[in-house]
Parts: sequence; C-alpha cells; structure tokens
Amino acid sequence: MNYFRKKIAVETLSANGKKLDGKVYTPKQKVQKIMGTLYKAIHQAVLRATAIILNLVIVGWLSVYYTIEAAVSNLTPASLRTLKSLGGRTVLVTGGAGGVGQELVIRLARQKAKVVVWDVNEKAMSTLKDRVAAEGFKIYTYAVDVSDKQSIYKNAETVKEEVGPVDILINNAGIVCGQTLLELPDYMIEKTYKVNTLSCYWTAKAFLPDMIKHGRGHIATVGSLTGLLGAYNCTDYSGSKYATIGFHESLSTELKSLGYDKIGLTMVCPYFINTGMFDGCKPSIPMLEPKGVAKRVILAIRQNEEFCTIPSRFNYLLPLKHYLPNKLGWLLQFRVLRTPHAMKTMRKFNEVEAA
Repeated sequence: MNYFRKKIAVETLSANGKKLDGKVYTPKQKVQKIMGTLYKAIHQAVLRATAIILNLVIVGWLSVYYTIEAAVSNLTPASLRTLKSLGGRTVLVTGGAGGVGQELVIRLARQKAKVVVWDVNEKAMSTLKDRVAAEGFKIYTYAVDVSDKQSIYKNAETVKEEVGPVDILINNAGIVCGQTLLELPDYMIEKTYKVNTLSCYWTAKAFLPDMIKHGRGHIATVGSLTGLLGAYNCTDYSGSKYATIGFHESLSTELKSLGYDKIGLTMVCPYFINTGMFDGCKPSIPMLEPKGVAKRVILAIRQNEEFCTIPSRFNYLLPLKHYLPNKLGWLLQFRVLRTPHAMKTMRKFNEVEAA
C-alpha cells in the first residue's frame, strides 16, 4: 500500500513543489516530465511499428523470391545449372572403402579432386586404391576408426600435414546392427552412435576451423530416410540418424548466424541402399544402388543443396506424417508401405555391417 500511495503522490504533485524521492517538482516541470515521457513512449511505439512493418515487407518479398528461386532451380535440368567445380579440391570421405563410399571416391577422382579416404578396412582401401590408380588417378588412404575421437583428431592433423587443408568433408561412415531394442547389445548401441552421429561432431571440429579461416568449404552428411521415419529393427540406426539431422541443422544455423555463409552444408537422406547393410529386407520399393546414390550426393554438393532425399519424392511425402492422425499414419505404414514386415526379415546380428 505504501508503494501505491507514493506513486500516486508523485503523479499528483502539488503546486508548491513538494519534495519526493530527493527531487522537487514544480507544475511546469511536472508537465515537461509527463510530455517527455509521453513523447518517448510514442517515439518507441512508432519505431517498433515501423520495424515490424519493414520486416513484414522484407520477409514477404523474400518469401516470394525464394519460392520462385526454388521452383526454378528444381525445374532446371542439372546440365543447365551452374555447378561448383571439384577439380583440385581436397575432399575427405569417411567410410570411403565400401558401398556408397567407394563410388563417391571413384567419381570424385574422375572429377580431378584430391581424394582422401578414411576407413577401418585396410584391405578394401588397398583394392580401391589400385582400382583408382588403374584409371590414372591417385587417392590418399588412412586407416581410421571414426568411433574413436582421438583417432579422428590424430589423423586429421596427419592429413593436413601430408595432403593439405580439407575443402570438402563427406561424413559417409555408418553402421547398423539390425535388432529390436531388447535384442541389441549395449555396446553396439553405443558404437552405432559413435560411428553414425558423434563422428560427425569430431570431423567437423577437426576440419571446420580451416574452412572458416579460408572463407570457403563444404560439409556433406549422408543420413537416411529412417532418420525421418522410424523403422522396425532400427532403434539404434534410426535414432542415430535423427540425431545427425538435428546436428546438421543446428550447425547450419550457427554458421549462418556467425556470418560464415560461404561454407556450404548438405544433408542427404537416402532410402535403403543395396550395400549389404540391409540384407534380408524385403521393402515394397526396390533398394537404391550405390552408384546412383553417390552420383546424387556429388550433385547435391555441386549445387549447394542444403537438404535432399533419395528418391526426391520423399522430400514432399514424409512431412505429411506430421499432419496425419497417428493411427492413420501407422495404418499406412503397416498396411500400405508394410515397412515392419519388410524389416522383420533383415539379417540377424552377427557382426556389424558398415556402409
């Protein structure tokens, strides 16, 4: 009550200039104070309203522009687009000796890129190196276990010394166990996250500073459609890919906010790929072939795409799950797409399969 009485007293100053809060107000000063306060309030309100209107105009105009730009880009054949050259660029591919990885390496080498391969399978890397050499190209191979943070950091320094700064990083390494949650060995859950998710953090921390220093670079991450729609027998794999997408989007936000917009980021989410990882599965849609996926990944990088799915139609279909009733979504999965049935026949856990 004392507070309100004091406030009222200040607002109803008497004509003889009563002293409150250490200050004496005359009627003239009272009017000046009220007018000054009113002016400031109106001025601030006008500024806020102007800023809101300007933002709405800018956002509205850019929304139209970006929508048209995206539509034109999607409708323009790749042969007519301006594509980023990979010639002379140092490109590092994790999990580069098998499946999609080796197809990426071969295509990158043919485009005159300086290719660095990281993989745990030294024999496969040696075979790949000979295959590339037979075509007249050279690649650099390193035995790296991306589930080991220190191995990543150590070999990153070696690559910088022996090959040079990495211009393009492709996080392709991935593993899958193929068991239901209660059947999954604990150590395999941890390893899946180390390879599929945490390795993306360590490789980015290892090579991103040089990209920032040189004012250019690109980080591409090979995710999965199971990172957008959970699948049976894939609680570890789907979860790790969901996390990878979240990491990728957050990193993109950080770089743009800090003004590093010359560093491109590309997230690629393919359907099941015929690499052996999902042997035994009987999906309603035929599996993708590694060559086609590798080709699309490289195209996405050269076009500076931020996100793409393979096949591209899933880019428009999967968001519908957020608008459908949960029971209807499950009905479509179970009765139409039959994904649980397809994944139940996936090969049983023996030893983890790598991408």
